[in-house]
Amino acid sequence: MAALLDIRHRIRSVKSTQQITRAMKMVAAARLRRAQDRIFSARPYANQMLTLLASLAARTTDRSNPLLAERPIERQLLVLVTADRGLCGAFNTNLIRAAQSYLEEHRDKEVSIIAVGRKGRDYFHRRPIKLIAEHINIFGRLEFTQAQPIAEQIINLYTQEKVDAVDFLYNEFKSILTQRVRVERYLPIKPIEPARGESLIDYIYEQPAQEILSVLLPRYVEIEVYRALLESQAAELAARMTAMDAATNNAAEMIDSLTLHMNRVRQAAITREIIEVVSGAAAT
Repeated sequence: MAALLDIRHRIRSVKSTQQITRAMKMVAAARLRRAQDRIFSARPYANQMLTLLASLAARTTDRSNPLLAERPIERQLLVLVTADRGLCGAFNTNLIRAAQSYLEEHRDKEVSIIAVGRKGRDYFHRRPIKLIAEHINIFGRLEFTQAQPIAEQIINLYTQEKVDAVDFLYNEFKSILTQRVRVERYLPIKPIEPARGESLIDYIYEQPAQEILSVLLPRYVEIEVYRALLESQAAELAARMTAMDAATNNAAEMIDSLTLHMNRVRQAAITREIIEVVSGAAAT
């Protein structure tokens, strides 16, 4: 009877866990829909702005803007974007593994990290890596104003020549079942090279080109940072929804297995009791 009680307690425990995972899946699905809409709105703007600025940079010979300045890379900055919470499958593990590969690939350089998200912060906080800054708890209500301090920080580090290149490592949202780890170089901004046989025709500017670039380039960095955060948020929600769906299905399978085992144990106990009654009657 003790075994039956233990099995019943375990079934109730698994059912309670299943209700939690099902609720987490539904919450992630609802938030994912809004995150997808924000990504689809931000992508065209960011892509068009990159095309415009890279084209504009290719058409001007004045490279005095510090965000366009290229120099020998000795000090690199990696902005690692992870989640603040777990229960999202291999989302954080893949990012941390990619960050470790990045550090190994650039072991001959001085690499520092800005951690966006609690999981990446906690992992590298315990290791001998130069952690410049951390930004946590921003994905609950992600807004453009939360991307601006990060953009301002990397712009200041680059323009003050404390770093020679800035790379972003994040998960790009492709679909609900697919997230792709991306490493993108945000600074310096590279001009577009014309195709073979194509000549660049310069624009007529109402203001000087450098004045336009000095205003638009920081804005572009802010937009790119915000887009990466949106991509990471949507990828995290998709990974969590998939993980919670798998956990819910696994819980259902475990409940079926435990129920079958409980029925077998109960049937065996009933059979044993019947045999004892029959044996006692035959003995008398």
